[in-house]
Amino acid sequence: MKHGIVYYRPDEAARNVAFIKLLKLAAERAGMLLTLSMYPEDLSPDADFVIFRERNPKLARELEHAGHRLFNRAKINQIANDKFATFQLATFMGVPAVPSRLVESPDELDSYPAVLKTVDGHGGVEVARVLDEMEAGWFFTRFMDRRIIGQPFIESGAADVRLFMVGNELAGAVKRTGSSGFKSNYTLGGRVDPHMPSADMVRAAQRIARALKSDYIGVDFLLLPDGGFLLNEIEDPVGARSLYETSDVDIADVLMQHIRMKLNE
Repeated sequence: MKHGIVYYRPDEAARNVAFIKLLKLAAERAGMLLTLSMYPEDLSPDADFVIFRERNPKLARELEHAGHRLFNRAKINQIANDKFATFQLATFMGVPAVPSRLVESPDELDSYPAVLKTVDGHGGVEVARVLDEMEAGWFFTRFMDRRIIGQPFIESGAADVRLFMVGNELAGAVKRTGSSGFKSNYTLGGRVDPHMPSADMVRAAQRIARALKSDYIGVDFLLLPDGGFLLNEIEDPVGARSLYETSDVDIADVLMQHIRMKLNE
């Protein structure tokens, strides 16, 4: 029997008790044993795989160098948690993306309103739409020790679509609409609805998944008024509360079946 570990930080493990239980049950159905670990030193060297559920590329690389097989790989964790690297990948792959560039001061912004983001922030908490140089200066002061990207403000009706990709296949999708402001993040109180993405959007997400050789990621697209879309972010690890609330897809089961297939290759 294959033995795997799902790795979370203690605080994130407490927030994700339900999903951890679903993963363990799905592992049993796939003929595997899955246990939880919250500290790197507790990871068994005999484990066949690790489901890595932390935003920590450095730790992911260390675990890989120690011989652990990670789902997702450290390289995916690195790119998904660097918004500028995500933009570079999309550009290289020919996937339409929100124009992004590294900036160090308000002088480097071409126009207002603009959007500023720390490159490694998540959950919409280190993102601001700035209307003028004063607001931009406040953001740079607050995050003076961080890398920051600047983007044009793109009207999307505070809506985006998240595609849940397991391997190269679409497992499900949701549309997220912000309750206020321009952010659509579900964790900030936004609305979530089931969504059927266009064939072009699915192909774009598959192109990203293939390039990364990813196992389980979220691919977020802004919806444009003309019906088009732009890649906004890649999520690793990606949370699935919105998918469970809007569909009957058991993403834990889909993921564990994928892992079993990869281990048997």
